Parts: sequence; structure tokens; C-alpha cells
Amino acid sequence: MPELSTEDAKLVTLARAARARVQAAEGAAVRDGDGRTYAAANVALPSLTLSALQVAVATAVSAGAPSLEAAAVVSGAPSVDAAGRAAVRDLSGDAPVLVAGPDGNLREVDNP
Repeated sequence: MPELSTEDAKLVTLARAARARVQAAEGAAVRDGDGRTYAAANVALPSLTLSALQVAVATAVSAGAPSLEAAAVVSGAPSVDAAGRAAVRDLSGDAPVLVAGPDGNLREVDNP
């Protein structure tokens, strides 16, 4: 795996913290075009189910972010959900999606 930049390592740290804070299955963080970051955990309610990446992207959009520079997901699952990746691609076709395990070790980098 490639060495992460300081800013990308920060995304992984924020995603890990969001996951740990509520003991969620996954956490995610995104960085918008202005360098602002948004972190979230997955939502699993009887009436609403969203991945952490979907929530992080939705939070960025609701704050007015027109684009994303990068995204990170921390999960024990073997892959990131397609809907979360699609949400990132809706804003930025070239933003990498970093996938790390619960220990923070990078497992995959999805560069379109």
C-alpha cells in the first residue's frame, strides 16, 4: 500500500474515531475541496439504513461542499458499499476512497 499523506492519514483517524465513538460497524470521513472534513458512523435504524460513507457525504453536501478531495472508510467488512462509493463519485469522479481496517491499516485505495 502507498504511504498516506498527512491529510489522508487524518481522514483515516477521523473515520476510526467516528466508528469508536458510537461503537458502530464502520466510520467514514471525507475532505471537501476547501479542506474541511466531515466524519460519520453508519446508521442502522428500523426505518433508515445508511453506510458511514453515505452519511459523511450527505453531511458534506448539506454543509455546502460542491466537491470532495478524498474519502476514507474504516470497517471490518471486506469492501466498501457500492452506494457509498457512488455518493463520492457523484461529487468528485477523481477523489480516492481509502479503505482501512479497524486497526487503521490501509487495505485498499480506490483511485478512479
